[in-house]
Amino acid sequence: MSAEVEGAALRTPVLSGWRGRSDWVAQGRQFWGLYARELLKTFRNPWVIVITLVQPFMWLAFFGASFENVPLSELKALLCGLGNPSCEAAVTSYVQFLLPGVLATSMLAIGMFGAMSTIQDKRFGFMKRILLTPTSRATVYLAKAIGAATRGLVQIPVMVVAAYAFGVRIDAPAWMWAGWIVGLTLLGIGFAALFLAITASSTDWQTPGVIANFITMPLMFASGALFPTANYPSWMQTIAAWNPVTYAALLGRDVVVYRTFDVADLGYLAVFAAAILLIGTLVASRYLKAE
Repeated sequence: MSAEVEGAALRTPVLSGWRGRSDWVAQGRQFWGLYARELLKTFRNPWVIVITLVQPFMWLAFFGASFENVPLSELKALLCGLGNPSCEAAVTSYVQFLLPGVLATSMLAIGMFGAMSTIQDKRFGFMKRILLTPTSRATVYLAKAIGAATRGLVQIPVMVVAAYAFGVRIDAPAWMWAGWIVGLTLLGIGFAALFLAITASSTDWQTPGVIANFITMPLMFASGALFPTANYPSWMQTIAAWNPVTYAALLGRDVVVYRTFDVADLGYLAVFAAAILLIGTLVASRYLKAE
């Protein structure tokens, strides 16, 4: 009898290990299914696509055109400051300076749509049906966050074409483009994860909008997305120094304006996304509710 007990004890870790790997595979499949659903929900609704594309274009057109009649020498002085000949030689228009910032702020806002999608799933019963299956709350949360970030990437080609129509020419090599897109993706994942974690236990339609207005406006203006941070008061410069939107805008501006690439900016965005994802997954695993 003792030999049978000992044999069973020796076999238990092996079976447990296989069960663990099987659970990971199952969660992976469920993640991809939920992620695909997020994408299909986006592309099946033409109004969502239109608004997603038009909103940043309006920023570029209206906000960028507000400086159209400013003499180029004065504009360069505003954007570059004094004693910065490399910036003065590279900057050709405010739209060129603004493009990376608009894309960064757009990725800041897409998290709100992910949170609203989650609340919609709760109100219509889909979340309850999903959580009755073996799908974990963490899997649902990650699929929502990454799906929202992917939705934001649709804006990039449209914005680049629009900037080209405004006279912006981007001659950076392909690897810099790829790094910039990775940086925007990380920013979108981080903020989508943040919004979803904050609204994990909510079923109120108004909550995502209220939270979005509270978060996005200060982070948008207290960053280097729209204007150089050197012109800010000291307290705004402190916020900008920690603001991930600043690093996404600087990363893109290096590519668009200077044809350079700062790996440190990309590293900061990677740390931001990883930290928020980790914290958000822990929050969602405990507080994500079906109703």
